[in-house]
Amino acid sequence: MTNNIKQTIQEALTSRILVVDGAMGTSIQSLDLTADDFGGPDYEGCNEYLSLTNPNAISLIHEDYLKAGADIIETNTFGATSVVLAEYELQHLTKELNLTSAKLAREMADKYSTDQHPRYVAGSMGPTTKTISLT
Repeated sequence: MTNNIKQTIQEALTSRILVVDGAMGTSIQSLDLTADDFGGPDYEGCNEYLSLTNPNAISLIHEDYLKAGADIIETNTFGATSVVLAEYELQHLTKELNLTSAKLAREMADKYSTDQHPRYVAGSMGPTTKTISLT
């Protein structure tokens, strides 16, 4: 984070509470998307892939949160690690998915930012779907 953005966020926090968007996965589920929206049945449930196969859906979710007053929106990258994406044989798209997701969020944040009410983007990182076994 650049010092300018950090300073801007710190200044905003001295006068108000900053609102962060809600759960991306739940928002995606509420859209009742089909397997085709995900790029086919093999990719259904890979929410991160939607940034490439259905970017309008992701942008709509970001826009809804911004219209509702969110100051910070998160990227659609909760499971965008090579480990998780390998479950869908999409690990080769890890970098592209993360960059595209960041660009989608940034475009919406810029659209709704004003000098009086700047909007921010935070990268989302979730745990993988793998656990360490002690046995």
